[in-house]
Amino acid sequence: MTPTRTARLVPSLIAIAAATLCASLAHAAAADGLPAAAADAPGIQDTPPTGAIATVEISTRKTRSSVALSGAEMQKVLPGVNPLKALQTLPGVSFQTADPWGNNEQNLSLFIHGFNGQQLGYTMDGVPLGDQQYGNYNGLAPQRALTSENVKSVVLSTGAGDLGTPSTSNLGGTIETYSRDPSASRNLNVQQTLGSHGATRTFIRFDSGDLGNGNSLYLSGLHHEAKAWDFNGRQSNDQFNAKLVHQGDAGKLTLFVDWSDKTEPNEDSTLHKAGTPAPYTRPFLYPDFAGALAYLSSQENKDAKENFRNYYSDAQRTDKLAYVKYEAYLSDSLTWSNQYYFHHNDGVGVVAGPIQQAGLPGLFAVYFPNQNLKSVFGNSGYATRTTEYKINRQGWLSNVRWDLGAHLVQGGLWFEHNNSGAYRRWYALDVNNPSTPYERPSNPLITQYGSDIDNKVVQLYLQDEWKMRPDVTLLGGFKSSLQFADGRFPVNELPAAISSTATGGLPEGKIDTKKWFLPQIGARWDVSSTDQLFANIQKNMRQYVTYGGGGNSPWSLSSQAAFDYFKANAKPETSVTVEAGLRDSRNLNVGPLTAFDGQVALYHVTFRDRQLAISSNPIITSFAGGTTILSNVGTVKTDGVDLAGTFHFGRAFSFYDGISYNRSKYEDSYLSGTTVVPTAGKTVPNTPEWMNKFVATAKFGGPADVEAQLSGDYVGKRYATYTNDLSIPGYFLMGLSVSGKVPLSIAYLKSLRWSFSVTNLLNREGPLQPVVGQASGSYATYPIPPRMGFFTLKADI
Repeated sequence: MTPTRTARLVPSLIAIAAATLCASLAHAAAADGLPAAAADAPGIQDTPPTGAIATVEISTRKTRSSVALSGAEMQKVLPGVNPLKALQTLPGVSFQTADPWGNNEQNLSLFIHGFNGQQLGYTMDGVPLGDQQYGNYNGLAPQRALTSENVKSVVLSTGAGDLGTPSTSNLGGTIETYSRDPSASRNLNVQQTLGSHGATRTFIRFDSGDLGNGNSLYLSGLHHEAKAWDFNGRQSNDQFNAKLVHQGDAGKLTLFVDWSDKTEPNEDSTLHKAGTPAPYTRPFLYPDFAGALAYLSSQENKDAKENFRNYYSDAQRTDKLAYVKYEAYLSDSLTWSNQYYFHHNDGVGVVAGPIQQAGLPGLFAVYFPNQNLKSVFGNSGYATRTTEYKINRQGWLSNVRWDLGAHLVQGGLWFEHNNSGAYRRWYALDVNNPSTPYERPSNPLITQYGSDIDNKVVQLYLQDEWKMRPDVTLLGGFKSSLQFADGRFPVNELPAAISSTATGGLPEGKIDTKKWFLPQIGARWDVSSTDQLFANIQKNMRQYVTYGGGGNSPWSLSSQAAFDYFKANAKPETSVTVEAGLRDSRNLNVGPLTAFDGQVALYHVTFRDRQLAISSNPIITSFAGGTTILSNVGTVKTDGVDLAGTFHFGRAFSFYDGISYNRSKYEDSYLSGTTVVPTAGKTVPNTPEWMNKFVATAKFGGPADVEAQLSGDYVGKRYATYTNDLSIPGYFLMGLSVSGKVPLSIAYLKSLRWSFSVTNLLNREGPLQPVVGQASGSYATYPIPPRMGFFTLKADI
């Protein structure tokens, strides 16, 4: 593939993009305060002006910022893209991952307005998807819940989201993914993608059309494979979706089923310390077992220290998700919807690494004192570790919507019962029969720990949207959030494996958290037919993580005493978000400029009782694991502005640009034992102050109906430690996609389209994201993936 030749098809786009980039970077390098032109900067809109090319949309019905991407716009980024990755074109969104689709969950990084991905809320057709932690315990990733090609739209609310959003983690906003309904006519859609590093993606969808009596359905299947770009690892995914809709006079019935079986190679991060060289990547050695054996005694391994190379690692996830929803039309003004959902997950993270690294000799000596560890673990010098996950959850959502004319009253209930567990096990890696990353090992030598956490969540909400005048609407309401969690360890960790001073295993017990009044107040004013002002203030709370044995969870603390102290004295994280903005959408007649739609939004967040999970092991991607130091760092305050908009030049060309400024600062220092860690006044790590994104779209018309998009993503400098003593530089990445019709008449084909996509068009290198786990002195990074190209053919039959 030759991306440079493809780029020549759109020289005017590249010239405009370069000019805009220069202006944007100059803007980003301005003084620390907000730009003087902030109030005049562009934004995005809900219904594009007449004849406009839609890139992003915003809701004009909300009292806060709510931005949407359609499924069609998502697929222009790259067919099969993760909905979360597609959002990286929006202002205020920082998203990074190691693969072009955004599928690799281990190194996925998402920050929005200073909040990380685990402090946001996620849903799919209203079904809660949990907090998206890599070690899933209460949900699953959007692309595992719904095949990307079946997405109707994805909506980002950068405040705390709707009061009725079923989430226990949406401190900083919500991301809602919606599935397409069955098509009105019978159709068979086939798509095939081929690309760099052996990528192949096959998608087939059958739509029944109208089956009579208001019934319709679709069935879809997916097979996806690709190799890792820097080692011999295989990413694969098989997925099945089905959706049945019955539309009747009395209501609408929807049935949805998802099955996903996914395997992905895990990219190891590289540890950086002052004065110590670090490699650009840490590729695995699999399947070269002879080379892996030789590596253990090599000078490369001796010099690597913490950046040693593992033999293999991957993540395997199998999910079954289903829901049934009935929306009852009780009258012309009253609707009552009820939705039941079920989710089962069986997952495992697998890694095989040297037994002499990452503190493993000390751990293994607890279980096999005074023994030859190489002999115990199969004489290869390697051991295989698994973390095995299970999720069994079911829930019920009930919502009432009552339109009383001047008042729109909504209220509802969410209940979920979740039983989750995580087991850490160790296996021998036999020198005569080496294992592979794609099969689960059996007969563990050690079960280090096994957790079982039973969790019940209840959430209530009530709100009234009052149309005070034809041009003024006020919104007021509140929600209640209650969680009842009981964590146990059927297999507890030996005290000596936790620390030399530990007297007991991992903690057990119940924590009930109740917050009855979390209010929201908002307003919108239609200043004119083209302009709208909005303002909103909302308080929210993040319930405690219910994961046993690791992560930012009370059940990962190092002792029962620490757990009991946490239970008695800690407070859940809370946030108060204030946002206000102006939306504008108008048709114009200014030379070639025919329309504009945009939004400027300012926000302030007070984030209290923020908890940091400090790694107890200097190796951030710890192979041995280890307990977490869970610290309350007090208050964080955030101020920022998002400015984005689309300029439309007739029906053939549009240019979207979004710039954002964010300043998130810790207000307090915290104690680590008796040592004060000076975080007061420091910037929250991994949160860039400046970002800028653009998308230039051109349609060339004609029988080939060619459309081209050039995109750019600038992310500024980010700090890599809590005390800001280390940082990584910013980056600028570009992408290109070109699509069109095949202007041929082919029997049985209604249409045949092609698309060509290039990621990292300029083939930039450098650190993509930092992995933050220490107060100072060290951090890890994942690298920017190289340029990759993908070609897709799709047809309706």
